[in-house]
Amino acid sequence: MKKLDIDHISYTPSNSFYAKIFKYLLQNQEERGAVYTISYVYAPLFEGDAIKLAFQKGIPLVLAGYSPGQPEPERMLYEFSRKLICQTDWTPPGLRQSGFLSEEEISLFFNPVQYPAGTEFPRYLAPFHAWKYNQDEIMKSVVKNGLVKTGKHASPIHSNYPINWLLMYSDLKHFGYNPYHPEFSTLIREGKAGRTYWKIMTPVVNFMIKNKVLLGKDVTNSLNWLGLEEKDLKITKPRGYYDPVF
Repeated sequence: MKKLDIDHISYTPSNSFYAKIFKYLLQNQEERGAVYTISYVYAPLFEGDAIKLAFQKGIPLVLAGYSPGQPEPERMLYEFSRKLICQTDWTPPGLRQSGFLSEEEISLFFNPVQYPAGTEFPRYLAPFHAWKYNQDEIMKSVVKNGLVKTGKHASPIHSNYPINWLLMYSDLKHFGYNPYHPEFSTLIREGKAGRTYWKIMTPVVNFMIKNKVLLGKDVTNSLNWLGLEEKDLKITKPRGYYDPVF
């Protein structure tokens, strides 16, 4: 954050907890596959961490860098509702029912009921859902302003969290297509992302994933990190099994 000259706190959650939960979820995916299963358990975790940290520091507003289409509209159009933040337990029901996590681990999910009545929680907004959004222009802007080194580093392909390559691999294996096709197709149709860029990059990304080469090596790295084999990537749960009651 030196470039922006603003106060900055880095928060790093427990590596062992995330490894434990990722390993379980990849072996017990719901029917929409790995990206959906992991994302909709992982997102409430880091979103909840942001809310809890903001509350502790007296910060009234949290801004998330979601592009349009992230997360699903029923969760957020451009802001989490006050009911969601002030009255809703974010713990995925399927995880609570599984008995896989301890009560201490379950408590890591945000639950406003654990706070005194009338607690004032921060707002949580996704500004790119409301502001004019153009993926290509944003990628150029962060490079121009020195926030990343090159256009390669500004690309969603490069900046994704490493385990996402394993999630895409699992979904390609089960469904035969990249699970991000719908999201980026929508951005292209709405004029918010370039068709030419993704027409070229999609087969390149899929090739890297399927063959575990270049950035796709993270498929193997993540399998090793979690102590999993390809045969362990299974869909065993019904649709919506992990969905929090939002």
